[in-house]
Amino acid sequence: MTSNKYEAVIGLEVHAQLLTNSKLFCGDATRFGAEANTLVSPITLAHPGTLPVMNEAVVNLALTLGTALECEIVQDNFFARKNYFYPDLPKAYQVSQHTAPICRGGYLTIKSEGGNKKINLNRIHMEEDAGKSIHDLEAEFTCIDLNRAGTPLLEIVTEPCIHTAQDAFSFLTELRRLLRWLQVCDGNMEEGSMRCDANISIRPQGSNTLGTRVEVKNLNSIRNVKLAIEFEINRLIEITEKGEKIIQETRSFDASKGTSFSLRTKEEAEDYRYFPEPDLSPFYISNEQLVNVKISLPPLPLEIINKYTSEYGLSLYDAEMICSDKDDMLYFESIVAHYTAYKAVANWLQGPVRSYCNVHQLHLNQFPLPVPALCSLIELNETGMVSFSNASNKILSALLASPATTALEIATQLNLLQEKDSDAIHEWVNQVLENLPDKVEAYKAGKKALIGLFSGEVKKISKGKADMQLVQRILVEKLSN
Repeated sequence: MTSNKYEAVIGLEVHAQLLTNSKLFCGDATRFGAEANTLVSPITLAHPGTLPVMNEAVVNLALTLGTALECEIVQDNFFARKNYFYPDLPKAYQVSQHTAPICRGGYLTIKSEGGNKKINLNRIHMEEDAGKSIHDLEAEFTCIDLNRAGTPLLEIVTEPCIHTAQDAFSFLTELRRLLRWLQVCDGNMEEGSMRCDANISIRPQGSNTLGTRVEVKNLNSIRNVKLAIEFEINRLIEITEKGEKIIQETRSFDASKGTSFSLRTKEEAEDYRYFPEPDLSPFYISNEQLVNVKISLPPLPLEIINKYTSEYGLSLYDAEMICSDKDDMLYFESIVAHYTAYKAVANWLQGPVRSYCNVHQLHLNQFPLPVPALCSLIELNETGMVSFSNASNKILSALLASPATTALEIATQLNLLQEKDSDAIHEWVNQVLENLPDKVEAYKAGKKALIGLFSGEVKKISKGKADMQLVQRILVEKLSN
């Protein structure tokens, strides 16, 4: 009851590690999973006399994401030092952007309870990542792995315009899809290449004043972001209802317990003592660069979803499932380039093909059957020559075992071609109805669902060869007399 008195206000800060081969300011590799402290150099280790050199690919990826999100690109750019002690960043400061982020504003459209909703962005800026502190290898010591130190990040910061945990979940899901789609970041939260901090506050319904916020740090899955926000909203309401004061602080979320705990009181921006990074020159984004980025931007998921629903006649669900991953979409496109039964192709991809890939831990585009062979099988089913059951089970299995054979050859060899002879189907139908006189009477008395029983019996007698559409039509005709 008390939750109806309050509105949650949520802002998200997402750190996305970029898909570059090297770090932000040096040539050290950014490979995940390497032996600890092997992807380092004097620059990563901040040896005296070393100087950073800007990675141009980072700027291009930032521009790509910012353009896709309709951001204002800040053409005059510079980096700043953020003076904050990181035990796993040897410089003891972080190079980031503060007053001049490379992207300002913009938005991401999500699906919300009331329909599509724009989540407004505050900024996107570039910065370097810190290393990793490991607390569970030694009983008395913390171990430091500096492989990640200096890895390029984009920090994507929303406005405080999210009001439910579900909308935060939807935003992160859509953002991860876009990051992968544009090949900006792999979005792997388990490996830490995408991390999220959530700023949460509550206020009375109808109020425009922001409440005291808490920040929950380093949430490592989209599901945990949702759970942490839900827990914090309830915790803040409980504190308020008791008449106690909410303290601005940084917290962490224990996923195993479903609760959060305090880490420290929150620093303000001035505590970081930002100033322009003296070892890096300011840089300018030219109009030519912006034009080239726009030209090279691929069609985005929402644009393709609209195409699939309006031009291909797919349902919104089918279109969204196909576009959940760019590689899935490209695989779908490669198939419909050969065979344009769009709905049938979508059904096969979401059904038998995906099932096979899930079992064998493959991506959809790694399905081993050549596209022309898969198309011939789908067409064999669509033209009514074989049933979907036989096509998706017996023929598909045989094709995978012998891809040089055609679907038609296999269907012929296995005697699976559907019987379209009306006389033969009439004979099978008559046999079923004669064997089930009580069910016939029940059907005529109003139990129309029995049509499925009759169809199934015809399928058994014909050993799956009967054209079931023709069976249904003949059954209805005979049962109506």
